[in-house]
Formats: sequence, C-alpha cells, structure tokens
Amino acid sequence: MTLKSVELFAGAGGLAMGVSLAGFQSQAVVEWDRWACQTMRHNRARGFPLVGDWPIHEGDVREFDWNKIGTPIDLIAGGPPCQPFSMAGKHTAHDDKRDMFPAAIDVVRALQPSAFIFENVKGLTRPGFANYYQYILLRLEFPNRPRGNHECWRNHFERLQEVKTSNGTTAGELVYNVVPTLVNAADYGCPQRRERVFIVGFKRGLGIDWSFPRPSHNRDALLYEQWITGRYWDRHGIPACRVPAPPEAVRNRISKLNDGLLLFPPDGLPWRTVRDALRDLPDPRNAGSKIFLNHKFQDGARPYPGHTGSPLDLPAKTLKAGDHGVPGGENMMVRGSGQVRYFTAREAARLQGFPDGYDLQGSWSEIMRQLGNAVPVPLARVVASSVAEKLVLAKLRAIVPELERRRA
Repeated sequence: MTLKSVELFAGAGGLAMGVSLAGFQSQAVVEWDRWACQTMRHNRARGFPLVGDWPIHEGDVREFDWNKIGTPIDLIAGGPPCQPFSMAGKHTAHDDKRDMFPAAIDVVRALQPSAFIFENVKGLTRPGFANYYQYILLRLEFPNRPRGNHECWRNHFERLQEVKTSNGTTAGELVYNVVPTLVNAADYGCPQRRERVFIVGFKRGLGIDWSFPRPSHNRDALLYEQWITGRYWDRHGIPACRVPAPPEAVRNRISKLNDGLLLFPPDGLPWRTVRDALRDLPDPRNAGSKIFLNHKFQDGARPYPGHTGSPLDLPAKTLKAGDHGVPGGENMMVRGSGQVRYFTAREAARLQGFPDGYDLQGSWSEIMRQLGNAVPVPLARVVASSVAEKLVLAKLRAIVPELERRRA
C-alpha cells in the first residue's frame, strides 16, 4: 500500500528522510535555500538510499504549482522557518516576513492531505505568542476558511474561534483534528536535548484517534547506568579511577535513585550522550578521520559566558543555526580535560541522526547552519511512522467493506 507525501521547507532533508524511512513516497521536496538543495541533489546523484527518487524543487513554496502533483496526498510534512518564533530571534512572529505558516496552510488547503506534520521551535509556545499560536492551530483545523483580503489576523482569529465554539462547519467541509505536542528529542533516542513543537493533524472524516508516541528514553535511566550500576562507563571502557564525579546539579536525583526511594531501575532506555554518539569517530586531527565524510577539524573554539559547550556524558545542547554565523557555545564539545573544541560537521550530523554516508555540502559554517535548522532524523521517523500506521489502518477500514460487498 503506497503512501504519498510532500515535504515543505525541507532544508537538508532531516524531516523528509524520517518520512521516507516511515514508508512514504515523496511527490515533491521543496526548499528555497541553494546550499540545502545542493546537499540533497548531491546525495541523490550519488544514489544515496532514501533520497534517490526525491523530486527536489529549489524555490519558494508559495510559487510552486501544486496542480502538478495530480495525485491524492497522504501526508504534508515540513518545518516552517523558525526565526520568527526562536528564543534567539527577534520574536516578531506574524510581523516577520519569514513566517511561513500561512504558506503551509495554503498548501494544506490546495492538496487536502489525509494528514500533516509541522515542526517548529519551543519559542512558538511562549506566552507572548499565545494568541498567534492558537490562531495557527485554528487555521490548520479549518484550512478552507482563509483570511480575507483586508482582514487582519486578529479578526480572522475571532472568526475561526466562533466557527469552533459554535460547530459552524458545513457538511463535507475540510476539517482536521489537530494535536500539538512539545517534545524533547533526547526522550526519543537522539543524543541532543532539543525541545520542539510538533503539530500533527488528520482529516476529521477518517475517524483517526492519534496521540504523540510515548518517549522511549529518559534521564533517570542514564543517571542509573552512570552512577548506580556503572554500566555506562564499562560500555565505554573507562576504568573506575577515571570516572568523573557526578555533576552537582544531579546529585540529589542520584541519591534518590540510590537510597531506595525508587525501588526499581527506571523504565525505558537511557538518554544517549555525546560520548555514545561519537564513540567510534576518530579525533578529527588524526589521519584516520579522513575516511569519514565532513569530519574535518575546525579551529578557534573558545567558551564565553552563557556558551560553555556540551559535556561528553549528557545529550548535547541544542544545535543552533545562528542568525549571523554559528554561535560557538552550542556547537562545541567539552572534552574530558575540560578543553573545548568545535564539533565537526560529521559529529553534528550524528547528533542530528543523519547517516554517516550523507554528504553535506558547503563550508563548515554553512553545513552547521543546515544541521541547526534540521529535524533530527530519528525523531522524524518516530512521528512519521506513527502517522503512517494510522493512515494504513484507515485505508484498510475503507477497503474491507468494499471487498465484502464484492464477495457477496
């Protein structure tokens, strides 16, 4: 059973790769940034799995002719630019010309997919954006009720609120059940503490009940392996004499894990750490590092207030793209000696779950920008797989009555 998808604001392909891994067949992968497109095209030309049949379109999603698709779409997925809502940005939301949520909603209205997945930064949920965030959710719920030519967004928001509270939809109207969820990528096996909002919707007529997949990993399980059983250090071949003291910030929690207040080992898998993710990568200054794509040493790292790098034995801090170049703190590791160095592009790609064979194009700072904007591939796969499962079951429910009728 083929599931067809369209990817918007695809960047270097993180979300699109997760969607492909979930079994969707892409009908269009749209991205305006030339370097991100070059990365995807380069890997497609190399025959890299998952991207080999991607129909990549470099350009603005607002200028794409969606009539070309010509086939029912099961899923639209995308990460609209986050700068209007980023904690590090200018926080201008609807007044920022980079706000692409209206464009994404226009595509939903045009293609009427069975489902959609949109991802954005945690900042979208901050109190200052509360009304606009709710407005986005309502526009996605009722995409066939667009904003009028001379209607301000606040008046449109009020109109959509009235539709929702009065159940003012018409028979056959395009309506979605929308589920927004704030998640941490570390809770899903990514070696990075990356909090993001996922907005997932299903056509109401499909009768699908969906909730965000449950986390598979957690901090307590990591602390238990590090400071109670020591299995973490054994796994990395670190002798007891070289095991560092636990950070002061977690000592109270470790004590509770150790003194019987928690009687059983924590459920779930341990968070994956920087050390876990990079364990088989050689130091980029060694000759052996050349066998890995994008694994080149980048000089000049230094800590400064508020930017102290990522410790080896925790998930990394959130990788960031930066407004004017790459902020050093978020893209550095703190080595066991306390010294810092920049992550190589390959190391950062691992923190985002990109396969080692995926060759990223551009300078180090350009590649880090692509990676900082990406959706972690493992998290994208988890979300898209849960959506695919529901869509396949809905298709089967629709097919079975017809088969029974023919059999009769």
